[in-house]
Amino acid sequence: MSSQNYKDFFEEAIKQIREEMNSNNQSDEFALWFNMDYVEDTLSQITVSVSSEFMWIQMNSKKYVQRLENKINELTGQQISITHIVKNKQTVSVPKKEPLPEPETKTTEPEIVRPVEKKSEPTENSHKKHPQLNENFTFETFVPGENSIYAYNASISAAKNPGKAYNPILIYGGVGLGKTHLMQALGNFIYSNNEKPKIAYTSAENFTNEFTASLKNQTIDNFKKKYRSLDVLLLDDIQFLEGKEGTQEELFHTFNSIYDKNGQIVFTSDRPIKELKGFTERISSRFSRGLNVDLQPPNYENRLAIIQKKLELLHKSIPQDVIEYIAKNCQTNVRDIESCITKSIGFAELVGKPLTVEIAQNQLRDTINDPYSGTITIENIQKVVAEHYNVSVSDLKSKKKDRKFVIPRQISIYICCSLTEYSTTEIGNEFGGRDHTTIMHARDKVESLLKTDSSMNSTVNLLIRATKDFRK
Repeated sequence: MSSQNYKDFFEEAIKQIREEMNSNNQSDEFALWFNMDYVEDTLSQITVSVSSEFMWIQMNSKKYVQRLENKINELTGQQISITHIVKNKQTVSVPKKEPLPEPETKTTEPEIVRPVEKKSEPTENSHKKHPQLNENFTFETFVPGENSIYAYNASISAAKNPGKAYNPILIYGGVGLGKTHLMQALGNFIYSNNEKPKIAYTSAENFTNEFTASLKNQTIDNFKKKYRSLDVLLLDDIQFLEGKEGTQEELFHTFNSIYDKNGQIVFTSDRPIKELKGFTERISSRFSRGLNVDLQPPNYENRLAIIQKKLELLHKSIPQDVIEYIAKNCQTNVRDIESCITKSIGFAELVGKPLTVEIAQNQLRDTINDPYSGTITIENIQKVVAEHYNVSVSDLKSKKKDRKFVIPRQISIYICCSLTEYSTTEIGNEFGGRDHTTIMHARDKVESLLKTDSSMNSTVNLLIRATKDFRK
């Protein structure tokens, strides 16, 4: 049967679902989970392309695939199922990949790191490389997981509909979690699939320096023309602009100029807008106007997927037990995971030895072993949390039951349980002699809130980072 026979029905089904979800104030949900393309069909099946396997699994778990099938069956009067392929969203023509070799797990001799021969084919848009963007930062090379799927799909939607789907986008999170990767992937996609778009990627620090130099050299008109005429502005690390009112004023006008002509704007930050200090009200409102999404550290399954993807891109293979060792023990961020892979492979190739778990443990001891282990104290945690909430350490240890003291006390206890190896009894002694059941209750209370309260999640992550920085 022709691959076009059901396409009209598919598009009508998507249209009706969009209208239904929009009427229920679910437009963001629709944009996120129905981000798919029609590929082909047979007599009883339609194939669509989606951005990742994880996305397809989530669509099924939320019953969106079933909803689409029901709608198509209703329109056609036939039983038609939906299947999928994971398609490269970055380019129009996708080079065919060789599968990553499966590591041998049952062998008398450990496996030696070895290169995998692979010839890449040029893609239709490969000649279009933006001078400021890293061509390796694409949607294909980003590995989404539960920690990043929302930011990932929102970025794809914005890239496909710049200035319309989500605008502006603020992506925030800790170091090495993929903020810059997603931002530049969006820029690369737009640059490759549109005719001569004006795109600028820069850091907030560089933007500030450039603005200051233009004032000094009396070239401010050139600066304004450069940035206000953009179709896409990608501005990294906006936390650098804290307290810089002159630069904020110029960015405010730049934002308005780009936004008013439906240009796409993307920012990144190490924390949410409400936690940034020294910003004028009107520039903060611009940052908050569109979509704010956070990136969290990857979980174990996502770390495994990141390692496999990195090995695929490097055309390398390492033993499965080494992969699992890195995924289990490197829990910080994507950048550290990539560093572990590169360091392990580099050592094995340099000395000509098979890569084993023992070698990986020895080479990665400075990365894998928590550099803060044994140095984070309950006293330091109490100081950090007390300062954040503008209370005293003695308030945290007291029996005061006002909410302004209870919340920071519970968060302090949770962080103590998470970052130290002290027993609940030992922690209780440092919080005014509380017993271990009270400590466990406070810890569990915060754990429960973290699952449902994004604001609490952001605050706790901020305090954890501040605690780690406290000892440096």
